[in-house]
Amino acid sequence: MELIELLKAIVLGIVQGITEWLPISSTGHMILVNELMPLTVLADPVQNTEFVDMFMVVIQLGSILAVLLLYFNKLNPFSRRKNAAERRGTIDLWMKVIVAVAPAGVIGVLFDDQIDALFYNPVTVAAMLIVYGIAFLIIENQRRRPKITRFEQLDYKTALLIGAFQVLALIPGTSRSGATILGAVLLGCSRGIAAEFSFFLAIPVMFGASLLKLIKVQAAFTMFTVVILLVGMVTAFVVSIFAIRFLMGYIRKHDFKVFGVYRIILGALVLAYFFLLQ
Repeated sequence: MELIELLKAIVLGIVQGITEWLPISSTGHMILVNELMPLTVLADPVQNTEFVDMFMVVIQLGSILAVLLLYFNKLNPFSRRKNAAERRGTIDLWMKVIVAVAPAGVIGVLFDDQIDALFYNPVTVAAMLIVYGIAFLIIENQRRRPKITRFEQLDYKTALLIGAFQVLALIPGTSRSGATILGAVLLGCSRGIAAEFSFFLAIPVMFGASLLKLIKVQAAFTMFTVVILLVGMVTAFVVSIFAIRFLMGYIRKHDFKVFGVYRIILGALVLAYFFLLQ
């Protein structure tokens, strides 16, 4: 049984690593996978549910470590390879990230429990997959010419507005990267800037969400649950490296329409599946 649960943790880590960075909703996919293949590591059902809820959030730290590795030089204001102006630019980028994460941070802390109770269900996930899939198709069909192609052109007001879009991602199925990318593109950012800024916003958001879950969790930690958590995080880390590289290579030549179509098809299949079960 323990081997089966370890395999489930690996599968969930793979799903997390892929879907965290593609605009298709990592939380939504994780909920759906766990519905079909529930992770069971504690005998007490209540404690197991609490652990799984925490696991779904905390393995995102693996994905964050992938961003820090791939963008270490860009995000490091103390790099010896940078001159004084470049260091100031990096600090300015971090300040824009902090401004942008403020709205989701405040709302998330204040209403975390209510959001979990109201929206963590397959029907909400499916509906949000479809709604934002349609939004991607509509926005991409408008063929906007980007005004912001470098981070130096991104002002604090625009960063804050992108952060406001990220608040929408508190509802599972929306996609944190999807909401921020859509918002950034609508506000005039190029696809590359929109994607990278969504990566950077994930760093404080996921660290904060993981810390909040770890503080709140009441499930008892055992050696096995710690192993399960580490396996999920390491898997998410490795897979995230490939997913981020794939996305940045893909959007140099393509738009986001394929992700919109995928979301709509998946959302429709999920709705059909769960209505047929009733």
